[in-house]
Amino acid sequence: MKKPTLIILAAGMGSRYGGLKQLDQMGPNGETIMDYSVYDALRAGFGKVVFVIRKDFEEAFKARFIHKISDKIATDYVFQELNDLPEGFKVPAGRTKPWGTNHAVWAARNAVNEPFAVINADDFYGADAFKVMAQYLERLESDSTEYSMVGYPVKNTLSEHGTVNRGVCKVDEKRHLINVTEREAIGWKNDKIISVKDGGEVPQDAQVSMNFWGFSQHYFKQSGEDFIRFLKAEGNELKSEFYIPATVTNLIEQQKATVKVLDTTAQWFGVTYKADKEVTIQRIQEMIAQNIYPKKLW
Repeated sequence: MKKPTLIILAAGMGSRYGGLKQLDQMGPNGETIMDYSVYDALRAGFGKVVFVIRKDFEEAFKARFIHKISDKIATDYVFQELNDLPEGFKVPAGRTKPWGTNHAVWAARNAVNEPFAVINADDFYGADAFKVMAQYLERLESDSTEYSMVGYPVKNTLSEHGTVNRGVCKVDEKRHLINVTEREAIGWKNDKIISVKDGGEVPQDAQVSMNFWGFSQHYFKQSGEDFIRFLKAEGNELKSEFYIPATVTNLIEQQKATVKVLDTTAQWFGVTYKADKEVTIQRIQEMIAQNIYPKKLW
């Protein structure tokens, strides 16, 4: 049985945050959120980690991160590049924005040979989330279309410092995902969670996707096919993005895949805004004090 691989999406710029938060130091010895994710993944049974990065910060990434973990777990990295497109397609003139999270996953297609999980570089998912995902992936065959996702209650994923976008999940009685609806600019208003964008209320216990997905290798073929569909429909739009939830929803609606929503006791937190950094540092310090993590990870 092959150990699953973890893909970490670290190519985003973080426009609301204002910099390369992937490499921002959060732990007492300069640890990034990615360090804690890799540490949790290693303990959960993952055997390899693949980072999707931008070519222009390759040297900084290697110097500040790769050297710390490469002797602990098999490590690789790939680039998310605009011109990495299916045959017959080209980048439209004036396009500078990356193609989105699902394009970032597709960029890792030649570096992954086993079932894999996908996470964001700047989200703290918690040890139990990696444990339940690893247990699911260890049983997954290479051609399986029974995918998975770790779900979190939306009330536990908001920022005190501004609104956020969240993929709100509709789930059936068997804990299978029906679809994911992107709700934009949501946040607390008095004791309710409201979308500033459309004025609608989001139930506080609604499950949301924080981009923690589990797939077999077959997903690369399916997402490649959906990428072609996306490029035909939206490829000439200079800011269109190819998102994981959109492809997953398409596969579910076409009955080409199922997605099990995995429950976790882990608490998610992240750094959408600069002001979230101090809260993140404090929470990590609290977990160190509780002996959940050592003071020095590596």
